[in-house]
Amino acid sequence: MSIRFKGSDLRPVLAEAAVNQCRIILVKDQGVYFLAERGERRLDGRHKLIAYAVGCNPDIDTFDDWWELARAEFGGDDFGEFFDPHDGVFPLILNGEGDLEVSATATHLSLQAVTPTQRGN
Repeated sequence: MSIRFKGSDLRPVLAEAAVNQCRIILVKDQGVYFLAERGERRLDGRHKLIAYAVGCNPDIDTFDDWWELARAEFGGDDFGEFFDPHDGVFPLILNGEGDLEVSATATHLSLQAVTPTQRGN
């Protein structure tokens, strides 16, 4: 199993991290998402640019659905994992049209660029 991030959602976050010369963070708490470590914030303090995983956005997905999907892939604990946006698969996503799939084991996260889905799922 894996969780997908649409490249169209992730590219602005990667670009923001590049401009701010900072890392990106994969977060699992209220949903599953990427954001720039030093991103622009809204008046309420939340980051303006957030790339939620497909099916794990608490603003549009029902709680039971996103919570179960996040728990099934990443377990029950909340976490934040930092990545250099210039390493690994991220330049491929930033400069291409692909999506990102993230899967997890008890000890590793795997990230893979994939062809975008036709229906956006």
